Amino acid sequence: MATAKTDAFTQDEIAFAAIARALGHPARVRILRILLNRRSCVTGSLVDLLPLSQSTVSQHLKELREAGLVDGVIDGPRTCYCVTERAREMLRSFAADLVDFETQEEANDVGLDPDKGCC
Repeated sequence: MATAKTDAFTQDEIAFAAIARALGHPARVRILRILLNRRSCVTGSLVDLLPLSQSTVSQHLKELREAGLVDGVIDGPRTCYCVTERAREMLRSFAADLVDFETQEEANDVGLDPDKGCC
């Protein structure tokens, strides 16, 4: 019986790939950076900060929402967005995990030899 290719990866690696996919467009990276540096932001304010139309910004926000990176709270005709606390924690953790393996065994599992250089 065949196994899914994702079976060979940790849940953290799979989650990180989903976040990376959601951040696969520079507009979404910029939106996330704006929201990380503010408590919250309404869509109209984001449109003012980006060289994109309202509908394009809304589509990018939808992608970020579906990935669990941002939440939107509807307030009348406006939606106020913020980065989820879970996303903040995951981004911090993933950034650290990209460059640091907790154990030598974990490094060996992905084929790293600390005594060898990269090339």
